[in-house]
Amino acid sequence: MTLPALHNTSVLYRRILSQFPQDISLAFAYGSGVFKQHGTSQGQMEKNMLDFVFAVDDPVTWHTMNLLQNRKHYSILKLLGPTVISSIQNDHGASVYYNTLVPVDGRIIKYGVISTDSLIDDLIHWKTMYVAGRLHKPVRLLVQSESGKLRAALVANLKSAVTASFLMLPESFTEEDLFLQIAGLSYAGDFRMVIGEDKSKVANIVKDNIQHFRILYSNILRDCPQVVYKPHQGKLEVDKSPEGQFTQLMALPRTLQQRITKLVDPPGKNRDVEEILLQVAQDPDCGTVVQQGISSIVKSSSITQSIKGIATAGLWKTVSYSSKKLMKMWKGGRRKPSVSQMS
Repeated sequence: MTLPALHNTSVLYRRILSQFPQDISLAFAYGSGVFKQHGTSQGQMEKNMLDFVFAVDDPVTWHTMNLLQNRKHYSILKLLGPTVISSIQNDHGASVYYNTLVPVDGRIIKYGVISTDSLIDDLIHWKTMYVAGRLHKPVRLLVQSESGKLRAALVANLKSAVTASFLMLPESFTEEDLFLQIAGLSYAGDFRMVIGEDKSKVANIVKDNIQHFRILYSNILRDCPQVVYKPHQGKLEVDKSPEGQFTQLMALPRTLQQRITKLVDPPGKNRDVEEILLQVAQDPDCGTVVQQGISSIVKSSSITQSIKGIATAGLWKTVSYSSKKLMKMWKGGRRKPSVSQMS
């Protein structure tokens, strides 16, 4: 199965990509500058920052070339050279190195660089859910290598998002309920949702992009033996029996299984993962435990990546970027559209 891609080959994206070293295995654009969000006009959208992620096979070589081409994009860390920059990228936070508030071709952009290996690890195991979480939602896929391993990891990540969401939803629900649950996975436990992000962000992402979510997930839902999917009615029914939930728990990414195990099993007991997940599958609060496991992954990676962002962006850009986020949160708080208004 190939990943359904929302390809966008518009001149704007091609022109921006042409400014960077071309050795990229995956490039995508995401966020409110790329997809219209509820309550945002076309004019506002065109003023929003464009967000990109570039996956590269060899970060040291890529940063070496990018420092030659785009030295001004980097904070004072550029003085440390490409090897140290790559080490900061790989060894801290969510293994992403961001340059932000960069003017390119008449737009302001932010771009994160991650190694292809770290990306595949996150997609399959949800080690940080940082880039994996962004790929749960619609993105503009701009570059994708022919790597079968990468393609399989992208699809596995979407399947994991569906499985985790099934465990947190009731027996029957709508497509919109599912997409809200999926879109919210990477925000569960994110400290920036307390201060810095618009509280209605998840609802705003889903409301105007239902069709894009369908493109991403319809094949997975049709092929999944755990669910009855009625696309014409927009309704789903999932197996909530202990056996069904156990199958779903066993299919979750490894890091999430480990977090659930840690939550449920007191230290010193040392039971195996399968035994613990069997216990969780029979618990009426199974969905809550899964939610707590996801929150614990997201919380730690969002904090460490944000601390790292202060160094990679530089103090002035951090203050500027944070103030824009706070302004968006304040405006969103004044609008306060509720999820119930969306149905």
